[in-house]
Amino acid sequence: MALSLSTLKGNHSATKKRKRVGRGNASGHGTYSTRGLKGQKSRSGVSGLKRLGMKKQMLAVPKRRGFNSYRDRAQVVDFDALNKHFSDGALINPKTLAKAGLTNLGKGPVKILSRGELKLKHLKFEKVSMSAAAKAKIEK
Repeated sequence: MALSLSTLKGNHSATKKRKRVGRGNASGHGTYSTRGLKGQKSRSGVSGLKRLGMKKQMLAVPKRRGFNSYRDRAQVVDFDALNKHFSDGALINPKTLAKAGLTNLGKGPVKILSRGELKLKHLKFEKVSMSAAAKAKIEK
């Protein structure tokens, strides 16, 4: 027998139908819907955690409040640090900042803040963001 698309057969157990409970007696799981007759486990509205005795444990653990972003926080560098590590006309980008030991390469974006006074002239900035105050001081 040749192997072709028309002669392929799937694994018999790979296509088992899922059990649909609570769909009437014709389904084979009617009346009590596989829950038995009486008791807490047969009732609706009882969480599985309560039945397993875990609800108290779950409530004892404090919820984690707030919001955590998946983005890395910006690494900040201020004017004082730039004055100390760079000279006039220097190129300032994440690589040069990492080489100077002011940031970690690949640890997130870099942002220049305006703390201190910028004494250097003709700096070139690449691939770094700046605060509005820092931008104003540099342009001035």
